[in-house]
Amino acid sequence: MFGSLATWVPSFFLLTLAMKFWMEPKGYRLRSAIWKLVLAAVTLAAIFFSYGSLNGIEPGVSVLVVLMSLKILEAHTAREFQVMVMIAWVLCLCGFFLSQDLVIALCLLAGFALLLVALVQFHGGSSAGSFWSPVGATCKLLAQAAPLVVLLFLLFPRINTGFRFEIDLRSAASGFSDRLSPGSIASLTNSSDIAFRAEFPDRKTRPPGALYWRGVVMWHCEGMEWRAPYAPAPSSVSSTQSPGDKAIRQRITIAPHGGRWMFALDRPFEVPPKAMLARGNYLWSVQPIRKARRYEVVSSSEVTAKELRPREREEALAVPASISPAVRELAQSWIAQNPNPRAIITSALQFFRTQRFRYSLSPGEYKKNDLDQFLFHRRIGFCEHYAASFATLMRLAGIPARVVVGYLGGDYNDLGRFFLVRQADAHAWCEVWLPDSGWTRVDPTTAVAPGRASLDLNSFLARRVASGEMEARQSAFVTQLTRSAIFTNIRLAWEALNYEWDSRVLGFDADVQESLLASVGIANRGPFLLITETLFITAVLLVIYAGWMHLRTRSRVDRVKTLYERFCRRAARLGVRRSPWEGPSDFSRRAAQLLPNEAERIRQISNTYIALRYSPESAAVVLNRFAKEVNQFGEHSRR
Repeated sequence: MFGSLATWVPSFFLLTLAMKFWMEPKGYRLRSAIWKLVLAAVTLAAIFFSYGSLNGIEPGVSVLVVLMSLKILEAHTAREFQVMVMIAWVLCLCGFFLSQDLVIALCLLAGFALLLVALVQFHGGSSAGSFWSPVGATCKLLAQAAPLVVLLFLLFPRINTGFRFEIDLRSAASGFSDRLSPGSIASLTNSSDIAFRAEFPDRKTRPPGALYWRGVVMWHCEGMEWRAPYAPAPSSVSSTQSPGDKAIRQRITIAPHGGRWMFALDRPFEVPPKAMLARGNYLWSVQPIRKARRYEVVSSSEVTAKELRPREREEALAVPASISPAVRELAQSWIAQNPNPRAIITSALQFFRTQRFRYSLSPGEYKKNDLDQFLFHRRIGFCEHYAASFATLMRLAGIPARVVVGYLGGDYNDLGRFFLVRQADAHAWCEVWLPDSGWTRVDPTTAVAPGRASLDLNSFLARRVASGEMEARQSAFVTQLTRSAIFTNIRLAWEALNYEWDSRVLGFDADVQESLLASVGIANRGPFLLITETLFITAVLLVIYAGWMHLRTRSRVDRVKTLYERFCRRAARLGVRRSPWEGPSDFSRRAAQLLPNEAERIRQISNTYIALRYSPESAAVVLNRFAKEVNQFGEHSRR
């Protein structure tokens, strides 16, 4: 919980736990009711000042953690121990509210199991050093409960969503935004946070070519800064337009970011539910994405508007008045060389390619009016610098242009057959309007860093480090370790497992459940009937399990003990009765006193029973020998 709650809250819990280990052997505990009230009031006030409120998931969980901490200090009875275990189980559930990652889920499962171990040990009266016996009992309990858990998970009706919870995302913003400023994307290069995962259901291999994941289209130009419309308008592209032969279907699971943008390959054609195709051909969610969302979309590079409306042309040519004369003269020089739009684009790319521009993750600070500094003096930047400056130059040259922000590439997982796109893969590029082909993608970053389009950022940087074009961001040992085959296979397996957890478990919502039930022929039953059937199946499973345990218990009856009891009953008919507390040794001594002539034989029979339980002698041999001697003793007694 250190990553979700105020740091002092879990620290306070650990402090009280350490104090309990010191207090318990000495017999100390928190007894004073006044001190309890004072500590409770101080901690509640601290929670209020930490979060600004007592409402919400984080403050609520913090209150439970604090109350648990105080309970640890005062607990001294068996009832209080059981109460603490119950509260701890509630905290495990609260931990799942704070984060649904697979790592957190495994930690919570371990915590839940250890609490159950403690409860089993407490009620079983195990010694202080006994550990594995309660662990074994706990594993049996969890294994017995697993079928019912799976049954309830699959069949219990979902109201709306799966196991994902919508929480306040004050700090969960991805860094991706609808405003492009110098350094806004470069700041994400060190982030390993997942933006989304994408798989291609119709393909067994990765699609060819560069993968440009379209996010937001920006129209408003302020030199080195660009921004998207605050309220995007629907796209003018007809929904009946054919995507051609290059249509690609994608299944995307996007991480929560608090915004409305959704991602798809350039360019999306079919719109998923609860989203719209905004002007500029990008997806815009109807509601903010505050929880992980899974959707399907179809994209095609052939889908584009056939004409540019006068209002869009005017907007795509607007430039701020603060543009310097030197920048305007640069754009006019390209027009003077060749007024053809394609020739102007070629001249601009050649300018970036030949004028010693450099690609850097840390280009330094630029402001929105520092276009001159970037183009004529410093000439060092990241993708957002090149995209913003190129689009501005195109508008100055009379070519409608806009900036697109999204992601480029991604790490392909061969095991799970999906792309993992991280925040570090954020990218910006341009689109220019050409009369013969409409909006056309132009990525000016490739003029400075040619290999960036075909690789994800980490692979591209690793190649540049290997060629000596830039310094390594980590030590050679760490780099070699991360590139090793074992580490790579472990990483791919873990990423694939995380994806399955996210898509199969957390994404098991009402729609997925309905599809599953329809596949087995029990769809459209209604919640009440489905709950009734689930409870009936659960009861049947419990009855079968109880019957199996009963038969299993009967099959394990001690045959030697049965023979011994039969022997005692036969001896009782001859006048030798056993006290209820007597064992084999006690019985043999008393029988020898009453039947002195058979003392040795009785002792042998009794020792045979003990030997069967404590020696590795074959059970069949001992039982046969025991039965034979019992029969001989019975016949002699009758005589």
